[in-house]
Amino acid sequence: MPRFETGILLYNGNKEENEITPALRQVLPEVSKEVKDLRVIQTASLEELRDVCRTYGPETDVFLILGGDGTIHECINSMAELEKLPVIGVLPAGTCNDFSRVLDIPQRLDQAAASIMKGEAVKVDAGKTEDTYFINFWGIGLVAQTSFNIDENQKNRLGVLSYFISALKTVNRSEPFRFSLTVDGEKLEGEAVMILVMNGQFIGTRKVPMSSLDLQDGKLDVLIVKNSSLAVFREWLAMGRERSVDQKFQDLSYRQGQHITIETETDEEVDMDGEIKTETPAQIGVLPGHFTFLGGGPNALRTTTDL
Repeated sequence: MPRFETGILLYNGNKEENEITPALRQVLPEVSKEVKDLRVIQTASLEELRDVCRTYGPETDVFLILGGDGTIHECINSMAELEKLPVIGVLPAGTCNDFSRVLDIPQRLDQAAASIMKGEAVKVDAGKTEDTYFINFWGIGLVAQTSFNIDENQKNRLGVLSYFISALKTVNRSEPFRFSLTVDGEKLEGEAVMILVMNGQFIGTRKVPMSSLDLQDGKLDVLIVKNSSLAVFREWLAMGRERSVDQKFQDLSYRQGQHITIETETDEEVDMDGEIKTETPAQIGVLPGHFTFLGGGPNALRTTTDL
């Protein structure tokens, strides 16, 4: 008996046919077994994607997104304020697929489809700025410059490697900026090359080794990187074991909170979930348990919720 009565599978029609056809062949057999009435929708524009999310989101039991972090970001922003939210499933078909990694979803599409269709439904927090939502991270400085500097042709040829090539280039010419930051009433000022407000744990396929990062704790984690060097970047690439930030890095500062205000001396471009969106200043809050996602494994999140 299928798990869901109704479902939408959305994918970006701007992808090359030689990419999307094999992807659909991998996911449809597993998805169709668990959704009685499944509608597959190809979107040709961002506006069409938003319209599909807003129209079908409240009417469907499960909303499956075949795409990368940017597609997920646009979908959650389109559905965030709906009165009734569907359960969301992620089928990783992008470059880094960071949020799918947070949910412990396999990166092979056939395995991902099988995993999430049998996986637990989990409540996850969301971050919110003035009028935009993020599910994985909000960042300024080095992280935004890295996203901005990625060569699209290189990205198509090299995939995730293009992110690290861009990061290496960006580290060499990253300039610090002055900031004023308030986290739950505590004020911090100084210089930094990057500030991250994190909900998830992965950036550029690498896990940030902070044990406090938790999609379900009703808090956001603020990481301030004060210095930029190849040594720091090598440590970033080597991240793996979870430990205290202060034990591993001397040039990092960390806070955790629910209400965050960030001002910078110069306007800094903001990267949200890998998409360059707005500029500073910003006010950021957390929406506890706002979305429900299908997790990919028993270790994805500590707390689960039944459908």
